[in-house]
Amino acid sequence: MSAEIVNPRSDSGPDEERQELFDPAFALHRGGKMAVQATVPVRDRDDLSLAYTPGVAKVCSAIAEEPELVHDYTWKSQVVAVVTDGSAVLGLGDIGPEASLPVMEGKAILFKQFGGVDAVPIALDCRDVDDLVDTVARLAPSFGGINLEDISAPRCFEVERRLQERVDIPVFHDDQHGTAVVTLAALRNAARLTGRTLGQLRAVISGAGAAGVAIARILVEAGIGDVAVCDRKGIVSGDREDLTDVKRELAGFTNKAGLSGPLETALDGADVFIGVSGGTIAEAAVAKMAKNALIFAMANPTPEIHPDVAHKYAAVVATGRSDYPNQINNVLAFPGIFAGALQVRASRITEGMKLAAAEALAAVVADELSADCVIPSPFDERVAPAVTAAVAAAARADGVARR
Repeated sequence: MSAEIVNPRSDSGPDEERQELFDPAFALHRGGKMAVQATVPVRDRDDLSLAYTPGVAKVCSAIAEEPELVHDYTWKSQVVAVVTDGSAVLGLGDIGPEASLPVMEGKAILFKQFGGVDAVPIALDCRDVDDLVDTVARLAPSFGGINLEDISAPRCFEVERRLQERVDIPVFHDDQHGTAVVTLAALRNAARLTGRTLGQLRAVISGAGAAGVAIARILVEAGIGDVAVCDRKGIVSGDREDLTDVKRELAGFTNKAGLSGPLETALDGADVFIGVSGGTIAEAAVAKMAKNALIFAMANPTPEIHPDVAHKYAAVVATGRSDYPNQINNVLAFPGIFAGALQVRASRITEGMKLAAAEALAAVVADELSADCVIPSPFDERVAPAVTAAVAAAARADGVARR
């Protein structure tokens, strides 16, 4: 799969040309951001007879007799499907499958650029969970992994769970787990920088959607002292009668302190704030956090707590933006996670593989820690090899590797 920029078409009209003149994003996207590229030559009759008929028939017959050979003689073990229904695209919301394609193309070239993994963008025109799971499962034989992208919560949880039950290749919802892995890595280093362990921290997560739930899960798995998750109605606690099934389960393994009420109540004395919700947190509430607080305000483009405010009270500040230090960016996780899983032909991505990815990511800058460096840059060339190796090793340890 090529990640080269396709040359702009020559048939653009004056309106399109004027638009591109003032906005380079349109010029870059004209014709799409990807192209398919052959890896073998077809220069003459001999090449053609090997790449296609009759030579290809020998390979097809061998795979039919021994299905595992598909990994050796096709692209299957090197390619991921990037799948969306367009229902929760970036901060744009439900914009549909066609409008989501530029994002899926972008995700695919990030796989290639940062992990050496080929990826194919697939935007599906279906919203029913049954149809979505069935469609992706039918596509699965062509791919070594499925990266679910920009599917709205709570449907995304069921889609991921049911799809993984149907297929024997990794299914990974990046909006959930990629965000969670990078957040955990940064929090490990921020705690270490301030002389604490995860077990000594009480965290508050603003947002109980895909990212918020996944972050809560991985923090609990990693040994966080306590974590409370808040939605629009306040702290997710067992005494609320308006909880969805996902939030009811969430209440069962979070909020050991038994807090209830608004987010501001949870923030009082908290060590950590993690924002994956949008909105604005009042400075008065931030001021009540514990000394040496850690603030990860990751909403884009406007963080829940502006860095200028956060720095008044926090020892470490992280955002989702590239123009501030400590960017929590999923590109630090998903390319290496899939590269490691594909390397060992893993059947799924386990909790152990996610934890290993977070530990490896944190270790990349463990000797360089500062308030402005608790997570590597996406362009740090050490990231993908470290995450890939850690995930592959964890897959073998967890018994999901097939080579």
